[in-house]
Amino acid sequence: MDPWRLIVRAPGGPNAIERESFDPGAPGPDEVLLAHEAIGLNFIDIYVRTGLYPAVLPTGLGGEAAGTVIAIGDAVNTVRVGDRVTYASAAPGSYATHRILPASRLLTLPDDIPCDVAAAITLKGLTGALLVSWLADMGVTVIAHSGSPEKAARALSAGAAHSLIGDFDTLAARVRDLTAGKGVDAVFDGVGAASWSASLAALRPRGLMVSFGNASGPVPPFSVLELSKGGSLFVTRPTLFDYIREDADYRRLGQRLFDQLSRGVITSDIQQRFALADAADAHRALESRQTVGSTVLIP
Repeated sequence: MDPWRLIVRAPGGPNAIERESFDPGAPGPDEVLLAHEAIGLNFIDIYVRTGLYPAVLPTGLGGEAAGTVIAIGDAVNTVRVGDRVTYASAAPGSYATHRILPASRLLTLPDDIPCDVAAAITLKGLTGALLVSWLADMGVTVIAHSGSPEKAARALSAGAAHSLIGDFDTLAARVRDLTAGKGVDAVFDGVGAASWSASLAALRPRGLMVSFGNASGPVPPFSVLELSKGGSLFVTRPTLFDYIREDADYRRLGQRLFDQLSRGVITSDIQQRFALADAADAHRALESRQTVGSTVLIP
């Protein structure tokens, strides 16, 4: 297969995604050339495509993939040609048949984890998009909120103690009903603008708001006095790559993820597969909330 990739030359809709041939070249010192077998689809790809997350243009898309090592550069001793690996990358560019990456940023896959599963779960697993199952396994009481009965049922099957649906206007009150009026210790919010007020109102005093996504748009500007009025609340907007900046941390968290997979605590739950060439259709499906579970792109 001649190498090719998908790029965006200017921010826009799915039609802004273009295909081009390219020469990945040979890996340099401490680098590895991969042949991708599967690529993960994430909402951050849409943020890059639309310009919500600024990138130097033209830009690639995609932050995770899995595949096979086909060439290594000088001084590489952590992987070998033929190894199956996965990765999460801060630099977009996984929407491609091939990619060169630092050897230190690759996670070698256990034999029992296929490449498509790894591509569907590496970034999500490290960022927390599989929180329901993971938290339930830790003994945390999880209250989930979804936009449809089908997704609510999936949250229950994943381990949520309560799974709510409906608009955000009544969400905080329903959460307080379930917590004897106290509110919850922490909210993990991937929706953004539409859910911001409800999420804050659902917290107990000194509770933690973790905003990790913008599915409905970015959180609007707010006054820090809101945090005081809500009960000395804490807010954080974590970025995965601040937590895996050091190679040792990256490998440690990757091993935790693989352990959760091997024990069956979390699953990749691949529900959609698109050809990489049809990535624009995959973006349309994700933006219109037609997808459930994970989606992978196949070169």
